[in-house]
Amino acid sequence: MVPNYYEFFVPVKIVSGSKALPNLPYEMDQLGAHRAMVVTDQGVVAAGLLGPVKAAFEGSNCAIAAIFDQTPVDSSSTVCNQVAKLFREKNCDCFIALGGGSAIDTAKGANIVVSENTDDLLKFQGHERLKARMKPFIVIPTTAGTGSEATSVAVIANVEAGVKMSFSSPRLYPNVAILDPKMLVTMPKKITAATGMDALTHAVEAYINLQKNPVSDAFALSAIALVRDNLVKSVENPNDEHTRLAMANAALLGGIAFSNSLVGIVHSIAHAAGGVAHVPHGVANAILLPWGMEYNLGMRQDIIAELAPWLGAKAEGASADRAKAAIQAVRDLCKKLNQLAGLPLTLKEAGLKEDKFEEIAKQAINDGTMNYSPKDATVEDIIAILKKAF
Repeated sequence: MVPNYYEFFVPVKIVSGSKALPNLPYEMDQLGAHRAMVVTDQGVVAAGLLGPVKAAFEGSNCAIAAIFDQTPVDSSSTVCNQVAKLFREKNCDCFIALGGGSAIDTAKGANIVVSENTDDLLKFQGHERLKARMKPFIVIPTTAGTGSEATSVAVIANVEAGVKMSFSSPRLYPNVAILDPKMLVTMPKKITAATGMDALTHAVEAYINLQKNPVSDAFALSAIALVRDNLVKSVENPNDEHTRLAMANAALLGGIAFSNSLVGIVHSIAHAAGGVAHVPHGVANAILLPWGMEYNLGMRQDIIAELAPWLGAKAEGASADRAKAAIQAVRDLCKKLNQLAGLPLTLKEAGLKEDKFEEIAKQAINDGTMNYSPKDATVEDIIAILKKAF
C-alpha cells in the first residue's frame, strides 16, 4: 500500500568493493578537501586497519592532518567536543570516520560542533536543528551493522545525565561511504553477530513501523535478504571477503531504510538499555527484536507475515501463522549465533539487572523512535517486554 504522503532522501555516494579503499584521496579531492581528520578507536588501531588508510594517501595531494583514536564504546558529547577542538587546532578541512557506529557518530557530533561554530554539542540535540553546512565527511565502516555511513542520525551519550541523545538532520548524511571488505575481516565473531543483528533490526523495524513507504521497503527487504543469506556464513568464515562485503551492503541498505522510515519500540528500549546499563546496542537489538515484533502483532500482523520468506521462514498458511513463522525465524537465527559466537539470548546473559527495568522503561517511553512504533506503549508495557526478554 502506498501512503498518501512520504519523503525519501539519501545523498550518500557509495563506493563498494574489494578495491574501494584506494579511492579515498580521490573522493576527498572531489569534495574540495585535502587535510583530513581521522576519527577512530583503539580496537581499529590494534586490528591494523589504520595502516591501509594511511597507505591510500601515498602519492596523492591529500593527507591525514590529525588522528583521534580514543573514541569510546559509546560516543559521548564530551568526546565530540574534544574531537572538534583538535580539528580546529590542526586546521583540518574534512572528517574521515574509520570504525563502527561510535566512531561514525562521534565524527558526526564533532562535525556539528565545528560547522555550527559552537563549543557545546548538546545545544543541537533533536530533530532538524542544524542550519550550517557540514564539513566534508567520508565514512569507512569496520563493522557491518549500524548503517551510520548512510544515515542522517547520530546517537550520542550525555554521560552526566546517563542518557543517549538523538541528533537527526539531512545535513548529517556523510558525503561518501567506502565499503571495503578488507576493513571488515578482523571483526571478532561475537561483534560480527551483534552488528549483523543490528542491521537486521534496522531493516525489520523500518519495514513494519508507521512511516514505512515503498522506497524504504525496497531497501529494507534487500537488507533482510542479505542478512539471511550471509550473516551466519560471515560468522563461520570471517576471512570470506564476499560475505563480509554482502553484510556491509546489508548494513548500508538497512541504514538507508531506517533513516527514511525510522525505527520503533525495539530501538527505544535498546537505546535506554545502553544508556542506563551499557548493554551493547547490537546485543540489545538482537535480544529484543522478536519480542518487539510480537508486541506489534496486533497492529502489524499482515505486514510481519510478509517478512516470512525474506527471513527464510515458510510462507504458507494464514497470515497469523506466517507472522509467527517470521518471528520464529529471528529467534532461530539468534540461537544459531549464540551457538557460533556466544551472542546473548537474554538480557540477563547480557548483564542487565532487574532493578534497572523501571528506569529503562521510563527512558524508552521518551525516546523519539517510540513515536513511530505501530502500537503505543506504557511504562508497564515496556517492563513486561523486559521481563520476557530477561
